[in-house]
Amino acid sequence: MSDPIRLAKRLVELTHCSRREAELYIAGGWVSVDGVVVEEPQFMVVQQRVELHPDASLTPVAPVTILFHQPLGMEINTDSLRQSIRADTRSADDHSGVRLLKQHFVRMTPCLPLEEKASGISVLTQDYRVSRKLSDDAATIEQEYIVEVSGELSAEGLKQLNHGLSFNGKLLPPIKVSWQSERHLRFALKGMQAGQIAHMCACVGLQVISMRRLRIGRLSMSKLLPGQWRYLAAYERF
Repeated sequence: MSDPIRLAKRLVELTHCSRREAELYIAGGWVSVDGVVVEEPQFMVVQQRVELHPDASLTPVAPVTILFHQPLGMEINTDSLRQSIRADTRSADDHSGVRLLKQHFVRMTPCLPLEEKASGISVLTQDYRVSRKLSDDAATIEQEYIVEVSGELSAEGLKQLNHGLSFNGKLLPPIKVSWQSERHLRFALKGMQAGQIAHMCACVGLQVISMRRLRIGRLSMSKLLPGQWRYLAAYERF
C-alpha cells in the first residue's frame, strides 16, 4: 500500500505542473478526489482518483462580497458566520454566476453593521474596495428601514420625523419617513448613526419594537429569506 502524500504533490505528478500551479488549481476548486472537490493542497491522498477539471484556470481566487439576510437577534461574529454562511443556506435566486468555494467564507469584514433590535440586509466582504466605499461613503449612501413602533403619532409628529429633530446635539438633515402600515414606518435616510431611529421615534412619543433594513444604496434584500445569503454580482453597485 502506498504512503499518503499531499494532494498538491499528487497533482504535480499527474499533470507535471509546478507546485505553485497545483496549489492554485486546488484552491480554485478545480481538483476533485474520487469525484468530490477538495480545496486544501495539504489534503492527504493514497490511491484515490485525482482529477483536474478541463476548464481549470490558474487565475487566483478573487475576493467576494456577500449579501446576507441577518435574522433578528443574531450577533455577527466568527462563530455565527461559520454557522450561517454555508453552501446549503445560499439563496436559490443567486444569479451571480460565482462558483462557491470554501475560502469565500473566511476573513469576511462586516460593513454597516445592524443594531441590536434590527434584522435585514447585511454586507460581508473580502474586498477592501467594497469595505472602503461603504465606510467612506456612509454619509451619502441611503439606507431603507421598516420600523415597527408602538404609541400614537400625530400629523405634526410625522412632520418632525421628516425634518426638525436633532441627534447627538446636531440638527438632522431631511429624512423620508412615511407610514408603511398601521404600526410600521418606512425610513429612508443617509448617514445613519447607531441609535438614531430609536431616538427620533422617542422624540415623537413612539417606541421602537423592531427594525428591518430592506436596502443599502441601490441593493435591496429582494427575495432573501432570513438566514439566506447570495454573492454580489460583478455588475452590481451600491
